[in-house]
Formats: sequence, structure tokens, C-alpha cells
Amino acid sequence: MEKNFKVAALYCFADLKHYHQLQKPLRDLCQANGIKGTLLLAKEGINGTVAGSCAAIEALVHFITAQPALQEPELKYSWASKMPFHRMKVRLKKEIVTMGVEGVNPLEIVGTYVEPEDWNVLIQDEETILIDTRNDYEYVLGSFQGAIDPRIKTFREFPEWIAKHEGDLKKKKKIAMFCTGGIRCEKSTAYVRGLGYDQVYHLKGGILRYLETMPKEKSLWWGECFVFDERVSVSHGLEECGRELCRACRYPLNAESKLSPHYEEGVSCDACYNTRSDADRQRFRERHKQFQLLKSRAMHSYQER
Repeated sequence: MEKNFKVAALYCFADLKHYHQLQKPLRDLCQANGIKGTLLLAKEGINGTVAGSCAAIEALVHFITAQPALQEPELKYSWASKMPFHRMKVRLKKEIVTMGVEGVNPLEIVGTYVEPEDWNVLIQDEETILIDTRNDYEYVLGSFQGAIDPRIKTFREFPEWIAKHEGDLKKKKKIAMFCTGGIRCEKSTAYVRGLGYDQVYHLKGGILRYLETMPKEKSLWWGECFVFDERVSVSHGLEECGRELCRACRYPLNAESKLSPHYEEGVSCDACYNTRSDADRQRFRERHKQFQLLKSRAMHSYQER
């Protein structure tokens, strides 16, 4: 399968006092080059995932890294067989990853970074407690062997989970955390370090870098890694897994899921059918029509470039 779209996932914590001034030039650059995806700007830095042609993504990364405060972002590249986004958004936010706790600053205190090649040794240590900081629907698709699933719906729930499991954390000498690309763990390890825990570790580059660099035969990862774009999930080597999202509830679907009588594209699936009314489903049908139209226009516009 030919992969024509370069995907860039990036973040950088920085003291970005004038972040609002970057919104327009970033949006203009992306629109001029056919880049789609989402970039978040806040006083604490930049975060986002975007896709486009190789030249377009290179131009964007050059612009971002030319900013004095953003010269060394955490940056990961992959490829997609089709454009994984339908529009471009550059948003101003209070946080680039929302935990909702004041005073958590990864620039001041953070966990110890662990390279993918050293990760297996750490998480197999009997003195290590391993925590998946992602949302519950992401864990369902795949995780590291032995990882704890906090069963959170959003990252805002993570501090409460930590508070409730203080006893479990103190039973082990080391706390290891991981997430998709690394950004949640910047905040989660900073938060836990701030509570007084010293031996706190996180996977540098997140799951994506691990899957990119770790040979499958040596890997301790099971399943797939959920990603927040139209690829839905990737496996070792960052290969697409062929899943789709239910447009009503964003639950990841495979070929078997789509055989259910409750599945209707853009409207419902097994996971959400009984939680929606007939009026909801009719509204989703209308929304899906608009979505298909937008997707068609976006692809036509890109092909004309």
C-alpha cells in the first residue's frame, strides 16, 4: 500500500509567553501547504499531530523549530496511506495536555526518561509498578504486559486515581508510566514527583517510538496502539491496522465489529447503540452526510495542489 502522507506528532514544553501570536502564521502556513490536523498552543508550549506532503511537513517543522523557545520539540514521524485528518485547526488553550491541576510544570520537575531499548528491563523489575496513563478505550486495544489500567475517561481523572491508589504506589520502589507519544507522561510524572515520589520513570517518545524501534520478537507490547486520527491504530513498525472509528462514540472498530446488526456507518455500533435514541441516530445520519461531503471536498482540494 502506497503511503503518500507524512504524519508528524510533536510537542514541546516551553515558556511561550506570546503563544497567541503564533496562531495565525501557523494556520496560514498549514493552509497554504495543504497540511491538516490539530496544533494546540498555550503558555506552556505546543502540542499536535498533523499530516501532509513530505515537503509541507518539513516546512512546518522548520517554522516551528525556528522559534527560539521551540528549537528542540519531541518529534515523531510516520506515514499514512490516506490523509488521516479532514481539516486544520490551530487552537489557543490553557494547557497543551489537560490535567487540570495548577502548578504542574514539566520544565521544573519531571520523571526520568527511559529509552525504548532500556524499557523492557525497567518494567520487568519486580520493584516497578507500571501504569498506563491513557484512556480506557485506548488500553482495550493494546498495552504493555503487566500494565495497570486506571480506567480513566479523560486525563483530568488521573490525579484522583493516583490519590486513591497511594498505598499501591508505596509498595514498590519504582513507578513507570507510559502514554502514546510521551506528552501525558511529562505531566503525570511531574505531578507524581511533586507528591514526593522520587523514582519515577517514563518512556521517552512514548509507545509510538517503542513500536517504531523495538523489534516485534523482543517487544513486551501486546495488541495495537490507538492513535487520534483516521488510522485509528498502529502496530509494530507503525503499520496501520485497518480499523475505523464509530462516528457516534469514537469506539475503534474492526471488520468483525462492522458485521453487527447494530452497526451503521457514522450512526452507531455495538458499544453505543443502546445508549442512543432514534432522534440521536437520525441526527448522526445527517451529520454523517455532511462529514462525507467535507471529506470529499478536502481530498479533491489536496489532489489539486
